[in-house]
Amino acid sequence: MDEMYMMELATKGYYCSQILMKAILDAEEKENSDLIRAMGGLIGGLGFNQRICGALTGGICAIGYFTCKGEDDEIEDENAKEMIKKLIEWFETEGTNGKGTECKDIIDGDLKNQMKVCPNLVSGTLEKVFDILAEYGYDV
Repeated sequence: MDEMYMMELATKGYYCSQILMKAILDAEEKENSDLIRAMGGLIGGLGFNQRICGALTGGICAIGYFTCKGEDDEIEDENAKEMIKKLIEWFETEGTNGKGTECKDIIDGDLKNQMKVCPNLVSGTLEKVFDILAEYGYDV
């Protein structure tokens, strides 16, 4: 998924966490508007509170979409926690160039920086999610 795709979704009113999950669903050729709507609770750093970035929480949810329990007879992938930890570590260092996980820090406290920073960050996070999933045998 490229930045143009991300920007297209953003112009339609989706935010980081929603864009990440929508991209995952698109890759799976699935639709789930309820899930995309639920991802809205993570946008803007947990409900527009400038806390943990929606790109990170969306990426974590994307990994969970493939690896965590969703039905009574399912078993969580034993590597789920390790996969999520890898994403967090990458995000804190490489993904945000050492700026951490909070929206306010990533955009240097200025909402005007979102359009400069967020498309690359969402795209990079999605790519890292796909890399981690592939590393553990998931073909997305």
